Amino acid sequence: MSDPRIALVAEGDTDYVLIHAALKAILQRPFLLDQLQPEPNKPKLGSGWGGVFKWCQEFRQRGATSIEADPTLSDYDLVIVHIDADVADKSYEDCGQAVVEAAANLHALPCSLPCPPPSSTVAAMEAVLLSWLGIPATGAKSMFCIPSKATEAWLSAAVLPSDHALLQGLECNLNVEGRLAVLPKNLRVRKSVRVYKDLAEVVTSRWGDVKQLCTQADLFDQRMQVVKAALP
Repeated sequence: MSDPRIALVAEGDTDYVLIHAALKAILQRPFLLDQLQPEPNKPKLGSGWGGVFKWCQEFRQRGATSIEADPTLSDYDLVIVHIDADVADKSYEDCGQAVVEAAANLHALPCSLPCPPPSSTVAAMEAVLLSWLGIPATGAKSMFCIPSKATEAWLSAAVLPSDHALLQGLECNLNVEGRLAVLPKNLRVRKSVRVYKDLAEVVTSRWGDVKQLCTQADLFDQRMQVVKAALP
């Protein structure tokens, strides 16, 4: 039995680290996770949500009716497209005129809705991603990963004490990353690939706690459980 091949389109390298840690907890078996975006060796599209938009634009221009129908992705058993829910508070203008023009007939940004519940804005971002990709829905071998408001919520749920104040309203906090960076030294987490890699095993081992505190982590887990049964 070969290891499943999973492709990840993500905002950044730290998101890759945290999603990889989550997948280790869910799959509990060897797998390969290829980072399609940002490209590790030739980041032509840039990083951040603008990079995800440009990747989706290239996909849409290829004219595939679904992610599964795109021949460039046919070697993968699963394709995950990640974007943080805080993008719902952004504007296409943030990424320059070329993105504004490319998004002229797509779902509008900003599109954030009152939080709680985080699910409302996440659903709005799912519609945005589908418009970026030009497809009606994800399929049997594709799914979205939309943490609220960012993957740092998952990290916080894993590494902070269960009674920490930052965990209150965690999925509706737009500045979890900034708050983590100014905590007392014994709890402080500054954003870097090295630091996140050092904490990845904590995310994996405490995934159950992450799911309890983060509804969108739990939703990602549920969707992965369905996919898991079909993986080779």
